Amino acid sequence: MKKAILALEDGRYFEGEAFGSTQAGSGEICFNTSMTGYQEVLTDPSYRGQIVAMTYPMIGNYGINLLDDESDEPHVRGFVIEELCNVPSNWRSTESLDDYLKRWNIPGIQGIDTRALTKHLRTLGAMRAVITSEGTVADAIQLAQNSPLMKGSDFVKEVTAANPYAWDETNQQSRLWDIPNPSQGHSGPPEGVFHALGETKHRVVAYDLGIKRNILRRLRQEGFDVHVVPATTKADEVLALKPDGIFLSNGPGDPGALDYIHAEVRKLAEQKPVFAICLGHQMLGHAFGGKTFKLKFGHRGGNQPVQDVRTGKVTITSQNHGFAVDADSLPSNLEVSHINLNDGTVEGLRHRDLPVFSVQYHPEAAPGPNDASYFFKEFASLIESSK
Repeated sequence: MKKAILALEDGRYFEGEAFGSTQAGSGEICFNTSMTGYQEVLTDPSYRGQIVAMTYPMIGNYGINLLDDESDEPHVRGFVIEELCNVPSNWRSTESLDDYLKRWNIPGIQGIDTRALTKHLRTLGAMRAVITSEGTVADAIQLAQNSPLMKGSDFVKEVTAANPYAWDETNQQSRLWDIPNPSQGHSGPPEGVFHALGETKHRVVAYDLGIKRNILRRLRQEGFDVHVVPATTKADEVLALKPDGIFLSNGPGDPGALDYIHAEVRKLAEQKPVFAICLGHQMLGHAFGGKTFKLKFGHRGGNQPVQDVRTGKVTITSQNHGFAVDADSLPSNLEVSHINLNDGTVEGLRHRDLPVFSVQYHPEAAPGPNDASYFFKEFASLIESSK
């Protein structure tokens, strides 16, 4: 295989083997601690503009399939792993990870010490990097130093929907799927079965800041009729759709750079129930006068412990973010509802007077644990009590 270089802006570099595309890719490098779900990571719009390193040692062992994409395309600028599995084994697999990255012109590098890389980023913080198969190490470091900073970046405009649309009007994309277990009396074909959806009860407008498909699926599964709008949509246009509630999605980039969204969110929160996650949670903080700051190396993976301040209950959550809400900047009418047990940062907000709440993590998982899926039911209850 062709040699490749992963170079960081501080001069640290790693040499390995190229896979995927051999073109250069640059962006802020981060690490994800999930053991599975690399396809969901690659296609999560929240990773726009980033090079992702997976800490799990072997990646690609179950290939790529047609059902697990979280958007229409991968969004990472590069992919870093310790060992690539060249012979994927899964009955749903349609192509290898190597072929998939080649098809999308995304560079990958394998054969490097991802543990050393992760420790370096945890010690010195997130930084810009480049993956390249051309030139010298010095050239690669220079490319990393010349790449754009994440702070101040607006990637939402690159990933948001171009036009409004109704999600899953045919009730096909959101169906629950499982593999029957004969030992428990379940029947069905070995390749799995889809289950019919129930009726919708509430109409919600979802702001697409970089929304994942499984979030839309979970909303529909919980009885929401979902209408998706671009991130630039004005509050008056949303209210004209007569929604029962507003959902603010995940997304990439610096929340402080999205001032064109902050004011619209404030208008909506004063008139409709709001549930926000990830970047949407940060938007909610800004909408009420709070601020955000860049984390040293972010929270990315499916094993982040979060505590509910009111009950003391701890859940394990799926996360992907590099910024956090500054608790000291929040007004008195916004309370911190959840905290990260690793570093004490804000993981949830709740308005004291309005039917508005948010969490920093991804309650729909994909990939990740399902501990926090109850928030969709909580959103439905909030809408019902507000009518």
